[in-house]
Amino acid sequence: MEINRVWSMPSANTFSIKAIGELIDKYKSGIIIDPFANSNKFATITNDLDPQYDTTYHMDALDFLKMFDDESVNTVLFDSPFSPRQVSECYKKLGMTVDHKTTQSSYWSKLKAEIGRIVKPGGYVITCSWNSGGIGKKYGFEIQEILMVAHGGWHNDTIVVVDKKI
Repeated sequence: MEINRVWSMPSANTFSIKAIGELIDKYKSGIIIDPFANSNKFATITNDLDPQYDTTYHMDALDFLKMFDDESVNTVLFDSPFSPRQVSECYKKLGMTVDHKTTQSSYWSKLKAEIGRIVKPGGYVITCSWNSGGIGKKYGFEIQEILMVAHGGWHNDTIVVVDKKI
């Protein structure tokens, strides 16, 4: 497993950070989906709950992932809100009700289970988070590479994990 560390200014648009964009380019192929696309255009099929973004769909991420057939996706870009606070802010901004269903850790587990179901063997998931857990062996993945993007000061690092479905 390869582990790299770079320095970068923080950005709300994680994929605009040069080192992260380069990592995505290294692994993306075939059908690429992004359930939390924001304004990113790396994926071939995009989704964002917020209708202000020009994405293919505007759905809850779990519903978006459930649309795909088993083992039908080559690459998933998984840059979900990092914390219950960020989920809450997103929902409130859109005038939606925030409840325990979308802020509990079980929500992320359900997302990971769907990702495990839809990614083809040999396919990749690129996860951006504040931890190095990635998708995990429980769902059939093995870590290939970790990129830690340090932002300095009191900003949390962004940890990018590349998992391969085995």
